[in-house]
Amino acid sequence: MDEIEIVEYDPRWPILFDQEAKRLRATLDPSLIVGLEHFGSTAIPGLSAKPIIDILIAVRSLADAQVAFVEALRSLEYVYWADNPKKDRMFFVKGMPPFGSRRSHHVHVTEPNGEMWQRLAFRDYLRTHPEEAADYERLKRRLAAKHQTDREAYTDAKSAYVETVMRRAAR
Repeated sequence: MDEIEIVEYDPRWPILFDQEAKRLRATLDPSLIVGLEHFGSTAIPGLSAKPIIDILIAVRSLADAQVAFVEALRSLEYVYWADNPKKDRMFFVKGMPPFGSRRSHHVHVTEPNGEMWQRLAFRDYLRTHPEEAADYERLKRRLAAKHQTDREAYTDAKSAYVETVMRRAAR
């Protein structure tokens, strides 16, 4: 079972991101990559989070990345979610069967004008507004308890809050 677990902030998370980013840059076609960022809750110092390193990669062409990245990331033990209903991105998980039993990393691939890349504003806002980050942590803990075994419901339940913060960040 893939349960949602929120843990205290781990100062090793940025180091784990740096290590994985080096592996990704060494494996993926650099001519396709226009940005590679640590994002999600593990990228916000002090914030409790699911202990999964989220990595966001912006590419020149999603179509080209779909051709080049699937096998390359498989070599790094990532599983590609080919049935993702959101066609403006690709999503990969490390640590799931057949390579492991627990998620450790997510890689999201999008174009720079994609919704996912725009979400860096959410990360940056929480990094500079600790009171907002504390509110978000309380929400995540409450939703993780409510939707412990339903990752999709957990994510969906956070979306209104994320949109509110995105609007604040845009001001």
